[in-house]
Amino acid sequence: MTLQIDSSLSPFFAPTGIVLLGASPNPTKLGFGLARNLVMSGYPGAIHFVNPRGGTLLDRPVHQALTAVPDPVDLAILLLPAELAPETLAACGQRGIRAAIIASGGFRETNEAGARLEEACLRIARQYNMRLIGPNCIGLINTHLPLDTTFLPPPGPTPGDVAFVSHSGAICAAIIDWAKGQGFGLSQLVSLGNQADITETDMLAPVAADPHTRVIALYLEGIGNGRRFVQQAAQVSRQTPIIALKVGRYAAGRKAAASHTGALAGSESAFNAAFRRAGVIRADSSEEQFDWARALAWCPLPQGRRVAVLTNAGGPGVTAADALEAQGLQLAALSDTTITRLQAALPPFASLHNPVDMLASASPEQYAQSLHILLADPGVDSVLIVLPPPPMYATGGVARALIPIIYATHKPVVVALMGERLIQEAVEHFRAARVPEYRFPERAASALAVLARRAEFLARPVQMPVIYDDVRPDVVRVILDRQPQDDPAGLPSEAFGEMLAAYGIRVALLALAESKETAVQLANEMGYPVALKIASADILHKSDMGGVLLNVATPEAVTEGFITLVEKARAAQATAVIQGIHIQPMIPQGQEVIVGAVQDPQFGPVVMFGSGGVEVEGLRDVAFALAPLTPDDADYLLATTWAGRKLAGYRNIAPGDETAVRETLFRLAQLVSDFPELTEIEINPLRVLAGSKGVYAIDVRGVLG
Repeated sequence: MTLQIDSSLSPFFAPTGIVLLGASPNPTKLGFGLARNLVMSGYPGAIHFVNPRGGTLLDRPVHQALTAVPDPVDLAILLLPAELAPETLAACGQRGIRAAIIASGGFRETNEAGARLEEACLRIARQYNMRLIGPNCIGLINTHLPLDTTFLPPPGPTPGDVAFVSHSGAICAAIIDWAKGQGFGLSQLVSLGNQADITETDMLAPVAADPHTRVIALYLEGIGNGRRFVQQAAQVSRQTPIIALKVGRYAAGRKAAASHTGALAGSESAFNAAFRRAGVIRADSSEEQFDWARALAWCPLPQGRRVAVLTNAGGPGVTAADALEAQGLQLAALSDTTITRLQAALPPFASLHNPVDMLASASPEQYAQSLHILLADPGVDSVLIVLPPPPMYATGGVARALIPIIYATHKPVVVALMGERLIQEAVEHFRAARVPEYRFPERAASALAVLARRAEFLARPVQMPVIYDDVRPDVVRVILDRQPQDDPAGLPSEAFGEMLAAYGIRVALLALAESKETAVQLANEMGYPVALKIASADILHKSDMGGVLLNVATPEAVTEGFITLVEKARAAQATAVIQGIHIQPMIPQGQEVIVGAVQDPQFGPVVMFGSGGVEVEGLRDVAFALAPLTPDDADYLLATTWAGRKLAGYRNIAPGDETAVRETLFRLAQLVSDFPELTEIEINPLRVLAGSKGVYAIDVRGVLG
């Protein structure tokens, strides 16, 4: 797939000339630091400085006005007081400059006045068809052009193959310094700041198109247009791995909503669903993000999850085995040929079964020979080398012996170099050879796991959402249109049931009785036994206050039940408006799951599936996926929850109709995608009958917005 690159962004990545407005000869000023970095970076194009005081700076003239700057110039960098930014940006537009970086602060991040200045800058930029990075950012770095538009202290990052796109400028500064200490380089670094115009989504395709970039790392504090991000990232991630560190996951989310689905589907659930749909790998820490980035940039992808462990000590080998299993990987079963070859190469007491323990006396040659043997085994997909300092040899010598074997293989090899001072020579050799090395087996196992995930992602074909043509959106529209405008959230359960039925979801018959006499009449028509449920939009979870009676078998029991439920409801919640009692036929026994959907403000409709009943929030056995759903999404929802796995049967639990569950998920996802005003809808429980007898939506609730 060829990525579509927005040509308006070209001046940021390959400018022919740059002007810095706000250059300063004072070494204590950021304007000096930025000018210094532009010159020291080795940027091959024209560099111009502007300051009303004129003079010279770094042996270059300082122009007193933008009009005095000679061509070529297609990228402007503004480092001036915020109040001067709009008029300066207008001057850039009049000059014909179509790309600008506003490095200054003092905008939306400060106060309302700053927000108005930012809005003015955006209006001016749009007037002149100008693209903006920032404000309140540190700019960008391209280590291979080269170009450095930041004011960070030198030296800049080492040229490499990991691109870093960040919402935070301070994080950029820290990552540059940390990357040097960790032995990897950056291809691009982009600080987006307030994102008045250009966002992380805009940057994905042009950064991925850079031939030097093998991995994109994102530091995200949020996403403005979630669906656009998913669409763009899904295209880019097929070509270039994307690893995202999304922060703020434990901040208070949206106000807990009326349903279990709304309470459980916080913004983090939506982010996880969005990243999964887009093929974005989510990291939990900066260290993990760049552990994975190095592996993805430097290693081939494995054919499977079978790992061989090679070490010179038993304890670290067991640690590695545990770490691999925790990551969902498995120890490879070595072939008889492999074991025979290892036996000939190693001492008599070496452990020849995976993990392979060569013993403390292992020489560099034995490390290399054993690695060669393991990589030749067709049952081995990747190798984790655990290297505590050998007592008889230097780790540097072991590294030198291993590197040619690693270079020659098409299988990934990562190294857990355990120690600190005694391993530094090996660290330097492995980093120079672009072999991922980590201090402990747990981090190395995590890197191998992300390689396996990446390989599996690329092996999965791109799927289209499942869409049915037998649905009746016209019926749903009629139901919604007759909803009173002054009561948008009060749609009764019967109406939600009608909407589900219009989309092909089987709903258990539900009728409202406003009196005990009507209740008996309805029960007689349905046939006994029946279920009685309190009907009140103000009482969300009926079971919590004893508002449900099951297996009611006689007219007398219906009358008594009606009176009892109304009394219980009034005692539990005196202000609740009680419409009456819902009568429902008893549905055959089966497994109970929950199916729901919410409209996320960033990513749109999100579907939930998991264990149903009254303990759904306590169990939290739920998973989420973006709607509409693909077959892969349905597989994920079922495979990652006990509720889904249990549908195959468990001990005395008969298998449920998994096909009907999947169809229900697809149809509900289509409904909430077609009608975004359905802000929440939930089926709890969805009764899953045994065999192929289908499902019933028993209890339905929802919210309009």
